[in-house]
Amino acid sequence: MIPFMEYMQFFGTGMGLGYGTSFLWAPLVGLLILWSLVWKGMALWRAAHRSEKVWFIVFLVVNTLGILEIIYLYFIAKDKPSTNTTQLS
Repeated sequence: MIPFMEYMQFFGTGMGLGYGTSFLWAPLVGLLILWSLVWKGMALWRAAHRSEKVWFIVFLVVNTLGILEIIYLYFIAKDKPSTNTTQLS
């Protein structure tokens, strides 16, 4: 049987890197959270303005670190060019 302290040193808060290394992961996790929130916010805003309830709920429930949101914003919900060609003089 593995003693508890040896187990915690390898699998505990240090993620297998020993004691005191969990602080190294905090900035990475913070950046991933910020990245995800930015893309999620933009996708939720676009889905709400386009009245796409299904996409809105999917973005609200599913967390893909921004991957699904980027696909939606750039490939699915991209704005169509305006057909209004009148120019103001």
